Amino acid sequence: MTTSTDSLAGSRVLVTGGTGSFGKTVTKRLLARGVAEVRILSRDEAKQDQLRNELGDPRARFHLGDVREPESVHRAVRGVDHVFHAAALKQVPSCEFFPLEAVRTNVLGSQNVVAAAVSAGVQSVVCLSTDKAVYPVNAMGLSKALMEKVALSFGLNDHVSDTTVSCVRYGNVMYSRGSVIPLFVDQIRRGQQLTITNPEMTRFMMSLEDSVDLVEHAFVHADQGDLFVKKAASCTIGDLARALANLFGVTGEPFRVIGTRHAEKLSEALASREELSRAQDMGEYFRIPADVRDLNYSAYVEEGDPTQTGRLAYDSHSVERLDVCGVEDLLLSLPEIRAELAAAGRRVMEIAA
Repeated sequence: MTTSTDSLAGSRVLVTGGTGSFGKTVTKRLLARGVAEVRILSRDEAKQDQLRNELGDPRARFHLGDVREPESVHRAVRGVDHVFHAAALKQVPSCEFFPLEAVRTNVLGSQNVVAAAVSAGVQSVVCLSTDKAVYPVNAMGLSKALMEKVALSFGLNDHVSDTTVSCVRYGNVMYSRGSVIPLFVDQIRRGQQLTITNPEMTRFMMSLEDSVDLVEHAFVHADQGDLFVKKAASCTIGDLARALANLFGVTGEPFRVIGTRHAEKLSEALASREELSRAQDMGEYFRIPADVRDLNYSAYVEEGDPTQTGRLAYDSHSVERLDVCGVEDLLLSLPEIRAELAAAGRRVMEIAA
């Protein structure tokens, strides 16, 4: 598909899970792009009301519903040009205890979104995934991996459709709801030690704006069944905690180790070695085209794929790793951190007075 973000102007876009951290950010970006309408589908009426008041823009239209319910999605998608599918269950521990709920939302809900978009003649669907879908070890990652397969299989089974379905995959989004940085900041406010699972654990670090850039990149460049990954730096959880402690002037030992939670990995991968063997390096991004082999495997019984030999996954343990100073610089690029530091300075001045 050849297009540009300029083509978003005047279009109608549906954002599922639109009251979440990503959804709010992409909605504001879309409104700035000059879209005719952004439809926000979510099941939380309180968050919808909060966002409606925050935006104050009549082009933002709110649809109460759930991606688990096909009729909810069909109502919301009528007359839409593009869909950004962000609705998901994302918390690792809760998905471990309720794995079928993860399947219902992340897998079956995504199938509902793609099917409704195709039925309505939508031009493009971009589905959001996570690094936890690569070599998954927990229910959340497994469900997102299956979501990718369900979404991208559409193109394998319908080569003539006018709807382009693609996926994007990214790592930890800094300061998103439920992520570790807001937890650390809250602990600093309370004068508590930061609780970390394993100081040597590594994670990719991305801003919300980076995640929206990735979705826009997919919108512009996707062919049927493509998956896009934005390259990112990583850091250890220990260095992240030290960087935050330094920025907020915490003295003494900044953290205590509580141990790895169930279903957590020491590192995460944004792309597997098998995917990288067929990936296109686009500079800031990897484009991973769909595996277009059909069910006739005779060509692969006697011959293998030599391009996979010696490949490494794009893993948070092996990519460029930020040191404490590098993490501090990255954190200072976040408006939320700058606002927290300004508020912390005010509190210090009030105490001194």
